[in-house]
Amino acid sequence: MTPNISKQKVKDFEEVEETTGILKKDYDENKLMSSVMEGKEEVIDDGRLIKDAINQGLSSFTPDMMMDQFVNNYKMAKQLFGERIIRELSGYDPRYVEKNINIPEFQREMKKKIEHNLKQMQKSGFIDRDFTITDKGVDVASLVLYMEELDKMQAEGFLGEKMHQKQSLYGGKLEERQYKKGDRYKDISPRKSIKTAIRRGHSQLEIADLKVHTKQAKGKSFIIYALDSSGSMKGNKIDTCKKAGVALAFKAIEEKDEVGLIVFGDRVTRELEPSQDFKRILRAITNTKASKETDIAVAIEKAIELFPDRDVTRHLILLTDAMPTHGDDPKKATIEAVEKATSAGISISLIGIHLDDKGKDLAEEITSIGNGKLYCVSELEELDKIVLMDYYSVG
Repeated sequence: MTPNISKQKVKDFEEVEETTGILKKDYDENKLMSSVMEGKEEVIDDGRLIKDAINQGLSSFTPDMMMDQFVNNYKMAKQLFGERIIRELSGYDPRYVEKNINIPEFQREMKKKIEHNLKQMQKSGFIDRDFTITDKGVDVASLVLYMEELDKMQAEGFLGEKMHQKQSLYGGKLEERQYKKGDRYKDISPRKSIKTAIRRGHSQLEIADLKVHTKQAKGKSFIIYALDSSGSMKGNKIDTCKKAGVALAFKAIEEKDEVGLIVFGDRVTRELEPSQDFKRILRAITNTKASKETDIAVAIEKAIELFPDRDVTRHLILLTDAMPTHGDDPKKATIEAVEKATSAGISISLIGIHLDDKGKDLAEEITSIGNGKLYCVSELEELDKIVLMDYYSVG
């Protein structure tokens, strides 16, 4: 079921300066934006550190507690904090730390470095006196997340891509029909017309053989990105999923559509109704932490509430690495929620990461009932492309 998108290319992209305005108006007076865009290393490093901490489910850094965990059980501490946090705060390679963590002199030196680096983050206002991540810290992490995904999109040719007639991947659907008087000649499809003539046994093209492609106008779309934040999503996995959400919000808002967000585990922990407020969506995505079980039904029920009751395209993109585990009969509850959403005119696509066979079976049922598409993903590098592919397939 994994889509073959490696050969798809996006053409006619514009310069990056023309696409960054989506945040610029909100950050004109903000030194953080200037610092990140100008590549100030210390600010970017702090932003990445905070971003990684949030991805690991952390809200604060406490030197004494961290050192106790490093000394008592380094392997568990490495799982808890992740390698980048260890490297950035201690100044040492994690493998070097592991070899020397039981040496008292090294412990004292490492603790000094951690305390020094955290004090610098306090001076910058990224953490408070209690070492808790501040709103300013979340802001700089948001900007770093945004710029990292923007750089990736630019490198892959996704910046500035406009609606055009590459319909397998990029919206504005084509309608194929018989040629009629008044149609533009440039809308004639030579390949389809020739195939029709051959099938009819004609030695040359006749007017009756001509087929045209006309582009249907893309109506307004409301998209909700539902991100599974269960415990198994922690670390790099949730970071990649967040970046895919950033790509979706960036492109959909650029296309004048509206984007909402649902973050769910065993319950909905964050919700945003569809809007064009990119800064708000970016901040909410950045501040998402992984925890607990998976309840897909509760996410679908919340989506039904958040979508407007209007004559627009309403589409839910579910992203999960596991099938529902919460509740007495999670499968039944999920299918009932899908049926309810479908009755309300909401389509549902599902992007499943490393799903097992039972998970794939349920995912197929969800997308079949939900009139959406299923993407089974094993490699995270293509996730943003897959999310964008699904977005451009609706409307």
